[in-house]
Amino acid sequence: SLLRNSLYAFIVKMAPFGMKHAILSTALALSMSGTNAFSPALTKPVSVARIDSSKVFMVDGPEDGKALASGRKEIKFDAKSGRFFETGKDAEDCVPDDEYCVVDKDSGNLVRLTVEEKERIFLDALQSYYVTGRQLLADDEFDLLKEDLQWNGSSLVQLNRKEATYLAAMQAYLKGEPIMMDSDFDKLKAELKEEGSKFAVSTEPKCYIDTGICTVTMKEDFFRGNLLYLPVGAIITIFWLGFGFEIIEPIVRLNPLFLIALGTPLIYNGAKTITDNFIFPNNKVVYGPCPACEAEQRIYFGDILGVEGFKDVSETKCSNCKTVFKVQRNTLRASTIPK
Repeated sequence: SLLRNSLYAFIVKMAPFGMKHAILSTALALSMSGTNAFSPALTKPVSVARIDSSKVFMVDGPEDGKALASGRKEIKFDAKSGRFFETGKDAEDCVPDDEYCVVDKDSGNLVRLTVEEKERIFLDALQSYYVTGRQLLADDEFDLLKEDLQWNGSSLVQLNRKEATYLAAMQAYLKGEPIMMDSDFDKLKAELKEEGSKFAVSTEPKCYIDTGICTVTMKEDFFRGNLLYLPVGAIITIFWLGFGFEIIEPIVRLNPLFLIALGTPLIYNGAKTITDNFIFPNNKVVYGPCPACEAEQRIYFGDILGVEGFKDVSETKCSNCKTVFKVQRNTLRASTIPK
């Protein structure tokens, strides 16, 4: 009886340390009391210590007043009741402690952004810091934005080795201490463009307030570039079929499709040679948004039947906003003329 009383007193002392510890202590008391499947049942009722529920608390639970953002509402934890409750904020409302938000200039309220909008701000902040040396966001805001994107599963915050080398080379060049040759840098940038890296290719226009220059990176139009070879290819195909029916048909009877397949190397090489050397020499077709108004534009580099066109740099006027901008053939970077 003395052992039982000691164990029951121990249970009462362990009650404030959590329900799990109290249950463990009770099990220990019953096991040490000698009760088992082969012993007779207790004839006297056993008094079990009562646990004050007000003293029980969750050891591993969130802190009191901790706000969590769910898919549709913001919920907050109450330690006294041990439950979560809604704070009344909708999905459009922002939780500044858990995510990156911006302030509405008109109302002054915090606005929740989409993942795409956050990625755009993150990319602009990185490019502005490494390319021009300007810091768009404070360090704490940038860290919050990066952590928010990581929690949302964005792949933009994970730089590979080429992207890290590219940004480091840009920063070193701005400081006047280049770490790589111009040829190596151009090669690295070309590789990033082929891989579709967002750090080397900016497909959305950006305007700088201090200079008034708007820039964007265009893309090569491979579909329309291949259409340039269609006229000559069709003419060569017709001549090849006529030659086949006049010369080969009397000897061996062939299906027209098989005859075209047989002459594919000749048709391809002939169309490419004639088009590149005589009709559209040094051709390249690019497309992209206007740096000023985002209206889609198409630009042709090269000559047409002896008429000279744009060589390395094109100067074009937008058909929508009438803004004059230049496009570089090698980098496909378009920029407006400084005002």
